[in-house]
Amino acid sequence: MSATTRLPEVIESEAALDEVLTRPSARLVEFMRTLPSPVVILGAAGKMGPTLALLARRAAEAAGHRLTVIAVSRFSDDRVRSWLTERGVQIIACDLLDRRAVAGLPDAANVIYLVGLKFGTTTQPARTWATNILTPALVSEHYARGRIVALSTGNVYPLAPFAGAGSAEGDPLTPLGEYSNSCVGRERIFEYYSARNATPMALIRLSYAVELRYGVLADIARRVYAGEAIDVTNSRFQCIWQGDANEMIIRALGLTGVPPFSLNLTSTALYSIRATALRFGELLGRPVKFSGVEMTTGLYSNTDRLMARLGGPATPVEAIIRWTAHWIAQGGRSLNKPTHFEVRDGEY
Repeated sequence: MSATTRLPEVIESEAALDEVLTRPSARLVEFMRTLPSPVVILGAAGKMGPTLALLARRAAEAAGHRLTVIAVSRFSDDRVRSWLTERGVQIIACDLLDRRAVAGLPDAANVIYLVGLKFGTTTQPARTWATNILTPALVSEHYARGRIVALSTGNVYPLAPFAGAGSAEGDPLTPLGEYSNSCVGRERIFEYYSARNATPMALIRLSYAVELRYGVLADIARRVYAGEAIDVTNSRFQCIWQGDANEMIIRALGLTGVPPFSLNLTSTALYSIRATALRFGELLGRPVKFSGVEMTTGLYSNTDRLMARLGGPATPVEAIIRWTAHWIAQGGRSLNKPTHFEVRDGEY
């Protein structure tokens, strides 16, 4: 969504939400004209994939560009498959841990990689490592002649002081916990194959996408609405509207290089958990309870490179807060996928 696009006051339905999430900016429409067909999106059935695929499709249509968008996933949820098919996105069901299945995927000059496993790592660490390490190897081998934008995470960094400038892309990747270290491994595998095959890549360290059905804002708002205490231990957070994140992930195809170009993708500002909870209390007419002691360190990504290369997110966090409060007050659907924003030890 461009900065000049008029934002709605409220979002009343999932259809309206999906329209806002997948509305392309003029800048994205212009960029889509540069892409040869097809664009392949791997791991397209997760929280971000369906709207990213439709955003690419809508941007190509607005550009008058006959671009095929192919969404690849296991598609265990038939509703996601149908939602995409009805909107003109081509579907391929594929287990991306199956070497033969990956070898059968269509060639593409532009690949967006969204595969990742986070929650359940503490109880099933081997599954997380297989997903986050083996899948990048199979994909990199198959798409050696294309360019790949791979979604990573801000969890690859250690905790940083909020009084500083945040973790920058060139900082050491020394995080806590198995999940975060498997994500470092994912980046290293992509780096290895980029060097080996001269495959241009970009690694997008996202922190963290939000919309009205999930994300740190929805988590805080739902707890406030339910009268539950808000854990303020982590003190601060960053987030980005999912529509903005999806657009920047697509546009990052123009930033790929050898070695891979790494990029933090998040809000340019830090937000207080306490202040955000109090704002939701005001909007929802609820008293707010807190727990924990606020720390002075946490996950904090520097956005200087983002601002220089792609610009900042277009959607103000205050607007998302208002939308989220209205959504929850009217009984809007939740994906029931909590972010566990209070975690500090890397255990998910």
